[in-house]
Amino acid sequence: MILDGKAVSEKRLDLLKEEIDESGLYPRLATVIVGDDPASRMYVRMKHRACERVHIGSVGIELPETANTEDVLDAVRRLNRDQDIHGILVQLPMPGRIDTEKVIEAVAPGKDVDGYNPFNLGKLFSGHPVFAPCTPRGIITLLDEYGIDISGAHAVVAGRSIDVGRPMAALLLNRDATVTICHSRTKDLAGELARADILVSAIGKARFIGPEMVKPGAAVVDVGINHVDGKLCGDVDFDRVAEKAAAITPVPGGVGPMTIATLMENTFTAAKRIICSRVV
Repeated sequence: MILDGKAVSEKRLDLLKEEIDESGLYPRLATVIVGDDPASRMYVRMKHRACERVHIGSVGIELPETANTEDVLDAVRRLNRDQDIHGILVQLPMPGRIDTEKVIEAVAPGKDVDGYNPFNLGKLFSGHPVFAPCTPRGIITLLDEYGIDISGAHAVVAGRSIDVGRPMAALLLNRDATVTICHSRTKDLAGELARADILVSAIGKARFIGPEMVKPGAAVVDVGINHVDGKLCGDVDFDRVAEKAAAITPVPGGVGPMTIATLMENTFTAAKRIICSRVV
């Protein structure tokens, strides 16, 4: 079974557009980008196009490559104060001289639709998430859409990053999975992966995971984005693993579209929370 993130995201965006139109609200998302990295600019354009599709207003703040940490903080603070902005997304990665952690901490938790602010991560790890990072939350949505039972499953997450690996593990744990996190120092990595009922890979190594690392009948979610010979591929050797897994995400067309759809959903949630709090 192919876990078609593109099809599921299209469905959810259509439903979200209807919900926004019926609500009478006008959610607005602001993006902040520093420099001219082509990949980052492409991702920001995709997010703005998704906003247009579901009737979310969007504002793009573009800072030059020469911007420093204080410049970025000033932009974030202005957006925090702007009552017409409900969601703020700081496009990562930022240039090395920027203190990314400081910038993320500056985003108001109620507008942190990326879910990276320490307050929102704390809520997630305490089992009471408000805004969870978009890629992990999108993965949970995708598994649910295809009826993959998380409760009681042995889930293995390959990768311990704060944007995917750790929040992914927390979301799975919140859904009653038994969770193992693997990383570069894990002993017998292949053996750990092969015990997974649900395997999520976010290690960034092209086609690293082969069929010998996958349990027969497992659900395999590939977060990896790698370029090999001018083509996009994931961490999983898709063609060979697909013969052994019960369910698998393609790259592209799997996790990526779900990330953007989740960002739109988080933005609408933020708008409802902010606007309702003013009414009260």
